[in-house]
Amino acid sequence: MKLQYTPEIFSVFPNLVAAQSTRQGGVSEAPFGSLNLSFRVGDAEAYVHENRRRFYDSLRITAAQLATSRQVHGDKVLYAPEPGDYDGFDALVTNRRGVMLAVSVADCTPVLLFDTAQQVVAAIHAGWRGTVAGITFKTLELMQAYFGTRASDCVVFIGACIDAYSYEVDADVADHFPDNLKRYDAERSKFFVDLKAANHEQLLAFGVPAVQIEVSPYCTVLHNDVFFSHRAEQGKTGRMLAVIGMNR
Repeated sequence: MKLQYTPEIFSVFPNLVAAQSTRQGGVSEAPFGSLNLSFRVGDAEAYVHENRRRFYDSLRITAAQLATSRQVHGDKVLYAPEPGDYDGFDALVTNRRGVMLAVSVADCTPVLLFDTAQQVVAAIHAGWRGTVAGITFKTLELMQAYFGTRASDCVVFIGACIDAYSYEVDADVADHFPDNLKRYDAERSKFFVDLKAANHEQLLAFGVPAVQIEVSPYCTVLHNDVFFSHRAEQGKTGRMLAVIGMNR
């Protein structure tokens, strides 16, 4: 696996660009080795520019096409009609061809959505706070309100993130999740929360058919050689991008 991890579920849509970057194939040095795509973690800007060029080239897109946001671990969703760097949103939606939506992750859950009928895409950054606040469901609600999105037309990828065997939390976080999305480890006096399942439930609650949802088997902690993990690397690491958009 190099540069990008491509969802199988989107492979039947030739005009769709969708991928999650890995940590491999870049030029950044430790602790950002090697394909760090964030300018906000302390890495050398020249390295990040080169890493981004390599990743974008692998997708056959350009930096000028990207719509991003400074994420705040919230539940705000933005319709992005054009490329740009927005502020304060953790989910982006567009129906504009050529606009590529991107969210930054390094343990939080990336969710990429495609409404095949209305030709609308969305990229979601779902940390535990955003997940608890229902950001994935709210993104679908915005798509429905703006474009008439129907659940039956949606195809979704839940990307690599920290998984239910690695996301160890205290009660202050676990208390926000229902029993079916967490387990208690008495030996460690800790809870373990399943962010993938939590966002999957929101998709099902909206009505997206289970067969139209792909859930990545990868964990950023357990597969730390392939993906950046904020937790496994104790906060000093790079960031990945999850990107989706439609070609012109």
